[in-house]
Amino acid sequence: MLMRKRFRRLTQKNLKLAEEKWLGELDELHRQALRSLTEEYRFVVALGDLLLLDGKWYVTHVGLLRLAQRRHCAGIRVQQVREFCDPVACRWVFKATLYKRPGAQGFVGFGDADPSNVSTLVHGAEMRIAETRAVNRALRKAYGIGLCSVEELGSLSGNSDHSRNHDTSQKCPSNGSNNGQPKLRDRLCVLIRQYNLDPMLVKAYAADYCGTPTLREATRELVESFISRLAMSAQENRDALICKLNSYVQPTEVKS
Repeated sequence: MLMRKRFRRLTQKNLKLAEEKWLGELDELHRQALRSLTEEYRFVVALGDLLLLDGKWYVTHVGLLRLAQRRHCAGIRVQQVREFCDPVACRWVFKATLYKRPGAQGFVGFGDADPSNVSTLVHGAEMRIAETRAVNRALRKAYGIGLCSVEELGSLSGNSDHSRNHDTSQKCPSNGSNNGQPKLRDRLCVLIRQYNLDPMLVKAYAADYCGTPTLREATRELVESFISRLAMSAQENRDALICKLNSYVQPTEVKS
């Protein structure tokens, strides 16, 4: 009875946050799917376990790792498949084997990445992406998850922003759209949404990284470099990135 109440509360929280986060994008099928995912896997929207992109639910690497921890996964072994790798072409293939229990048969997943099937904002990180994709596929196979993981997508889509451009234009930092390249802002907004980052702190970090008073004054090359840095930092160690962003919190002035 207690567990049912907990699941019910978690489901209600997920639905409420999803309605706020993807305003106007959820229909009854999305809600039913979210209820099922919450009850079966205990995914938490607030922690970034799930994303709704272009009308489809995707599980994240963070969500899959949290699931493995809850299910007491015995371990994951990752190996580079050298015969299919080409460092010069930035092409990498990994094999991941997940063991649900010590001594049990493993669940195998393969992941590949090269410049043609990853987002341009993470070019240079193909090896890490291939490893993550392999782990994600092994996790999904082991725990029977039919959802694709967002890290397996060829690129991060920004189409879902179109229905609420008026909102993201206020919440997401500018990225030099005055130079005729508005797509950089979309990439940054997707990262902020995917990893639940504070837009204002990201903006402050970006300006500091680019060495300009504001992000709007930075060159496109600097902004692209920052986006790549942010993407890799979020993927490798989100907690460390959050600590870095928190260093840009302005102290509150105490009035006498």
